[in-house]
Amino acid sequence: MSSKLIISGGLPLTGEIRASGAKNAVLPILAATLLSDTPMHVGNVPHLQDVTTTMELLGRMGVDLVVDERMNIEVDPRSIRELRAPYELVKTMRAAIVVLGPLLARYGRAEVSLPGGCAIGSRPVNLHINGLQAMGAHIDVEGGYIIARAERLHGARIVMDQVTVTGTENLMMAACLARGESVIENAAREPEVVDLAHCLICMGAKIEGAGTDTLHIDGVDSLTGCHYDVLPDRIETGTYLVAAAITGGRVRIKDTRPDLLEAVLLKLVEAGAEISTGDDWIELDMQGRRPTAVKVRTAPYPAFPTDMQAQFTALNAVAEGTGVITETIFENRFMHVHELQRMGSDIQVEGNTAVSRGVPRLRAAPLMATDLRASASLILAGLVADGDTSVDRIYHIDRGYECIEEKLAQLGARIRRVPS
Repeated sequence: MSSKLIISGGLPLTGEIRASGAKNAVLPILAATLLSDTPMHVGNVPHLQDVTTTMELLGRMGVDLVVDERMNIEVDPRSIRELRAPYELVKTMRAAIVVLGPLLARYGRAEVSLPGGCAIGSRPVNLHINGLQAMGAHIDVEGGYIIARAERLHGARIVMDQVTVTGTENLMMAACLARGESVIENAAREPEVVDLAHCLICMGAKIEGAGTDTLHIDGVDSLTGCHYDVLPDRIETGTYLVAAAITGGRVRIKDTRPDLLEAVLLKLVEAGAEISTGDDWIELDMQGRRPTAVKVRTAPYPAFPTDMQAQFTALNAVAEGTGVITETIFENRFMHVHELQRMGSDIQVEGNTAVSRGVPRLRAAPLMATDLRASASLILAGLVADGDTSVDRIYHIDRGYECIEEKLAQLGARIRRVPS
């Protein structure tokens, strides 16, 4: 049954919550379990729709999965029967493409549907295909499926045309079991890519350069399972920090990592927040003040993340002054602006730039989520709007935020889930 969120705005958020494991790290790590000869234990797994979909995908292939009450997952790939990722699962989650590299490297063939997922612009898979072909794979695209075969992949030097997170992950996993050395240049440097590399190293892979733009991978004959805890979700952490900033509140996020959020924290300080940090916590205090508008430009890590753009668009909508947000990663990622305009915000979009003149208050309105991060921005706007805001099509938010209404309620928000 579909549901929606009702948010009664006007309260500053206060209190503390813990960050969940990172969605964008756990999905490729679950795919990496396909490379193992023995069972693998993955901990700090967030309870999300995309995780459920990934588990369903692995289960459909015949992989054995056991989940305990704390969402630790034991994955035993030895029972695998089918090397296929069907369209009906991949269409809801583009990240499913990351099973292509592991299946091909470990089993010599794979059939993976071309991806679906969020409607935020084109994310070409040709970089994945070109890289695997350079490693000796024979690949056809037929009937909407990537059909790949290889006796054993060999090392290659791969220069990525553009920075791609899932492309880097797919090729890094494939290279772990390839014969010889692979070099991936213009590799993604995101913390989630580094987390996957650390997990693969824990399984016995030989990888150097994670976190830089050049990866060196020495192929090994086999990988074995280990216990690996997923890193905290920096985007979830950032979203709750913006929630505190936008409402003039004071919030502490535990079990997170400030070092992963430097670009975001700088912008929050610019917006007038007082921020203090420890090894595994961040506290933001607005002292009841209205935020100051900021200028943001998205770019690959370590610059400002595209996945935080919508949340800062909501912040700028009620901030003092004029804010400018430039989106350089995805060409169709301002769909939340139309919804924010319906709440009385003054935002103009020209090309890939959104200019907002902050208004003191937003007005509640019925809203519709269009993608994962857009839906987060609408909830943030609802927290500072007069009246009751309803956000529909929240299946988007359940893909990437664990128990968002419970966590916001813990901080004092008036928010509830009802059937739509």
